[in-house]
Amino acid sequence: MRNHELSQNFLKSPRIALFLIGHSNIKKRDLVLDIGAGSGVITMALAKRAKEVWAIEPDPKTAEKLRENVAKYHLDNVKIIEKDFREIDLPDEPYKVFANPPFHIASEILYKLLNVENKDGQIVAKPGHHNAPESIYLLLQKQLALKLIITDRHYTSQLGHIITSKYSCKIKYPLKPTDFTPPPAVPVVLYEAKTL
Repeated sequence: MRNHELSQNFLKSPRIALFLIGHSNIKKRDLVLDIGAGSGVITMALAKRAKEVWAIEPDPKTAEKLRENVAKYHLDNVKIIEKDFREIDLPDEPYKVFANPPFHIASEILYKLLNVENKDGQIVAKPGHHNAPESIYLLLQKQLALKLIITDRHYTSQLGHIITSKYSCKIKYPLKPTDFTPPPAVPVVLYEAKTL
């Protein structure tokens, strides 16, 4: 599968990733999930800031490049998971998320993190125990991010109402198209959801 088929625009440099992670609450004691890790730009930056990183990348060729980069930089605190995020078991221990996921599955990623599903147009909670993340930081299309925040200025989606019932949500930082390869055709922002 090609990157454009995955609708993913990768950050160009670990410097940008470190700058964005500086806008998060990620600490040295944290386990952090990097969903759609690509070749590891965000993974490498997270490895410097967190105790452990799960780098989740389903594409075999990209995951191989990720493995090479993790080995090259001796990142012993990185666990590579070559699977679709929607199919993995979430950690039992406390964790946070910092990721640049493919745009076309961003909502599905949030469904999994919040343990909800779309049933006949209604978003409902799934049964059973669920360990939700302490914080979620995602690079999202600005249009989606705005729908996940409650404000009088624009429409808030049903998913946005669910997230804001559990998390304090806001747009932390706008990104430039030139921060990515390939450059996205839509505005992208760093979205934050922190446990209330």
